[in-house]
Amino acid sequence: MKTLTLIIVLLLSVSFNYAQEEKAGHSITVTIENIQNNNGNVLLSLHTEGTFMKASGIQNLESKIVDGQVSLTFENVTPGTYAIMALHDENENRKMDFQENGMPKEAYGASNNDMSFGPPQFSKAKFEMNDENLELKIIF
Repeated sequence: MKTLTLIIVLLLSVSFNYAQEEKAGHSITVTIENIQNNNGNVLLSLHTEGTFMKASGIQNLESKIVDGQVSLTFENVTPGTYAIMALHDENENRKMDFQENGMPKEAYGASNNDMSFGPPQFSKAKFEMNDENLELKIIF
């Protein structure tokens, strides 16, 4: 009887864990291939409209650069509207550096690769995360 109870408990536990994993969300894999050098790191942040250009992302990733490229994955992303910002943090100070005239010193990009002048805008960088994994490329 103890063995049967143990088997039932284990089956319920495995079923519960599997159900939790399915509800956790999906992944967004971001690739950047045109990085000018391997200095520093690339910082990526996943944003909602409420955090875009205002606060830290809801998920943040960092990677060393190898052969001018990186590939990073945001995990457990629930369906919704998001935007991604990317920064080549060459001096590893974890922020964007600017020249005296206000122009950025370090390369940056955002989802949808809008090349407008001025800071990125959520309306141009946003995308929908549905019930499937996404693969995005960002260009600096």
